[in-house]
Amino acid sequence: MNFAGVFAPIPTPFDEHDRVDTARLKTALQKWMATSLDGVVVLGSNGEAALMDDFESDQAIVAARDVVPPSRRFIVGTGRESTQAAIRASKRAAEHGADAVLVRTPGFFKTQMTSDAFVRHYTAVADASPVPVLLYNFTALTGVNLLPAAVARIATHPNVVGMKESGGDIGQIADLVTSTPATFSVIAGTAGTFYPALNVGAVGGILALANVLPAACTKLFMLTKAGRHEEAIAVQRRLMPMAKLLGQQYGVPGLKAALKLIGYDVGVPRPPLAPLPDAAVAALRDALTQFEEIAA
Repeated sequence: MNFAGVFAPIPTPFDEHDRVDTARLKTALQKWMATSLDGVVVLGSNGEAALMDDFESDQAIVAARDVVPPSRRFIVGTGRESTQAAIRASKRAAEHGADAVLVRTPGFFKTQMTSDAFVRHYTAVADASPVPVLLYNFTALTGVNLLPAAVARIATHPNVVGMKESGGDIGQIADLVTSTPATFSVIAGTAGTFYPALNVGAVGGILALANVLPAACTKLFMLTKAGRHEEAIAVQRRLMPMAKLLGQQYGVPGLKAALKLIGYDVGVPRPPLAPLPDAAVAALRDALTQFEEIAA
């Protein structure tokens, strides 16, 4: 299965009563499907999956699958703290049409999350999942790190096809590429390091910024793959201010605020997350004015 290209980890809309708003989700997805995106991730960290129960998660998967055509990759986040819960979530995602599942590292019992624990966890999930499995490492969020040596062991499983690495350590990304089979897809998870990640062997990106600036993210990918590095670096530099704002600075509230500014109605963050203050929204608006073709 090919995971080259640019993917958007889409947010989950909630209505005024804090319920999953499938109508808003479908409307937003129709707009994303008119862009250059190669696919989407539903129920990733930007989808506020950690704040949703299984019934709500299934609602979002079914609604999104109705809109995303077979020509685009449809990836579903199924990370859970227990191995059995991740297996059950992966099976339900497959039943609802997922092309692959993205399984973040469990991190609640941080000191117990050794490489051996991760190998056991992912091997069991991959054994049971009806669809291919993508590993997901986001140390800044989980507090644990899925190291290249562990990934090399897990990558020998025939149902483990790749990994999203959301850290900014280019050396670790390079190690992931060189320590895994050529068929294993290493996917960058941060727009701020997208260009260097591609240059050390990442095949694409699952980028929050791709929700807002899909054309620019795709342009960076295509220029880099074509070897047009001066042009690619110029695009990366233009993306950096927005990448920083949508990264650790503002996170999910920032993503939803930025999307509202460009005409996507994806609601507000789910409590305990809170909407951005006006000053932060103004900063996003200023950064977006640098792009002539917003979400084109």
